[in-house]
Amino acid sequence: MSHIIITNENFDACVLNADKTVLLDFYADWCGPCRMVAPIIEEIAAERADITVGKVNVDNSPELANRFGITSIPTIVVMKNGNVANQAVGFRTKEQLLALL
Repeated sequence: MSHIIITNENFDACVLNADKTVLLDFYADWCGPCRMVAPIIEEIAAERADITVGKVNVDNSPELANRFGITSIPTIVVMKNGNVANQAVGFRTKEQLLALL
């Protein structure tokens, strides 16, 4: 499975009401470290059917970035049962990202 683009419109349905863990990647197209972590996020999305992987473009959804207090990107947020379970800022290896779950 690939990632889902998370927006203000689908956030509640895809994240808050999700029946499984959600890994959110807050990113921007112009961000170098975001581009470095993107293939790792895609790999996790393809390998882990037990989680939902969502990407939030902070330029297109500043309200969501604000809601989560995102001040640096990439920021990875892990949501469980509608609550933040873990969070990391900056580039992370695949092993480090999986450890957040």
